[in-house]
Amino acid sequence: MDSGSIAWMLTCSALVLLMTPGLAFFYGGLVRGKNVVSTMMYSFISLGVVSVVWVLWGYSLAFGEGGNALIGSLSNFALSGVDSAEDQVFAIFQMMFAIITPALITGAFCERFKFKTYLIFLVLWVTVVYAPVAHWVWAPEGWLAERGALDFAGGAVVHINAGVAAIAAAVLVGKRRNIEDGILPHNVPYVLLGASILWFGWFGFNAGSGLAADGVAVTAFLVTNTCAATAMVVWVVLGMLHNGKASGVGAATGAIAGLATITPAAGFIGVGPALILGLVTGIITFYVVFFKDKLRFDDALDVFAVHGVGGMVGLLGCGIFAKEIGLIEGESALLMDNIVLIVSTFVYALVATFVLLKILDVIPGLGLRSTESEEDAGLDTSDHGEAGYQLN
Repeated sequence: MDSGSIAWMLTCSALVLLMTPGLAFFYGGLVRGKNVVSTMMYSFISLGVVSVVWVLWGYSLAFGEGGNALIGSLSNFALSGVDSAEDQVFAIFQMMFAIITPALITGAFCERFKFKTYLIFLVLWVTVVYAPVAHWVWAPEGWLAERGALDFAGGAVVHINAGVAAIAAAVLVGKRRNIEDGILPHNVPYVLLGASILWFGWFGFNAGSGLAADGVAVTAFLVTNTCAATAMVVWVVLGMLHNGKASGVGAATGAIAGLATITPAAGFIGVGPALILGLVTGIITFYVVFFKDKLRFDDALDVFAVHGVGGMVGLLGCGIFAKEIGLIEGESALLMDNIVLIVSTFVYALVATFVLLKILDVIPGLGLRSTESEEDAGLDTSDHGEAGYQLN
């Protein structure tokens, strides 16, 4: 890796790091005001906890030398042997992905999940769920990588993984209290600010995943913006058709759905397919959210609809539109391999997350859910002893 690419990868790493505070604002604006600190802290604390886990054993389990098809090793514990600039910048870049992925899940259980239990969940989930899936897909010896599945920047590793984990969490934690009449976002400017920061950081997320400052990075940058913009416009238009209003929250959510969708395909497709994927995912994710009340679980901030569904659409789109090896080129192998990737990630993330949360729920002194009185008062005061806003 030349010095220019190293500088580019460090820049991209910083951009991806910024996405987690962006997510905190995005989620924080969507909840009730009495839970804004709690919701933002779910994301912010991941910067600390997951960074330590990644340095100690997370990186080694995902990419450690001497691993097998299912998991890495502990040969690089505490980044032992990760000495070259190229290896260190790769570890740094991948750490930022590991940080934001579990933070995405919190949109499903915000306003009712115990913070102390979440701290333990962070450590366990990154170790048991994230690191193995990252190894399967991105380590050269991973079984999905060897099959030929392609996930450029994390459609499965990040978005399906988090989206499906969100289903397990929402089911086990149960629905929020007092939501029968609906809940309005308490701070739409926070939502728009958070989405803007996420969009900005996503250029590092996708354009950095080729690990070089080259033409692939340029194309990934371009198609990332194109898909996000298209999906945002679709969400706004559909919202106006249904409600007669151009929703700021809808615009932000549509953009994030487009960004999640282009993630697995960004390095493999051109602008035309990015427009198509933005249109398709805009329609699909809009109506998944639109009809979510039919579901029996409360995925509070639509993590599965936006990230899980978006990641699936993107991986299928990659299999169809990938240059030279996609279905439109007469090749079906990649599409089949990416379907295997989708199914395997879905099943493993769902089962493993369910088991982890079930164990945490029965441990004395832990449990998943806050008490009714704590929820009624707001988790800002009950978990953090702070209020988001002081009206004095």
